[in-house]
Amino acid sequence: MIESLIQNIVLGIILVSILLGVYRFIKGPTAADRVVALDTLTTVVTAVLIFLAFVYSRFIYVDISLIFAVLGFIGVLTVARYLEGGL
Repeated sequence: MIESLIQNIVLGIILVSILLGVYRFIKGPTAADRVVALDTLTTVVTAVLIFLAFVYSRFIYVDISLIFAVLGFIGVLTVARYLEGGL
């Protein structure tokens, strides 16, 4: 009973985070705001994968989330460097 309540609360927080991140990604006045929103969304997706690993007791999701986080970090660094004119 209490576990499902906690899971619902966590899903609600994740949903609000996704909505705010997508809003900032679409509405962001500058490209830097969009990059930060994209980085936030990759962090939220990583949290979702960790949550799925907990719920389904499938720890392969943890490995996938780590790979996704590293690729997201490299992607954000690449876009940030491009925006500064470093490529």
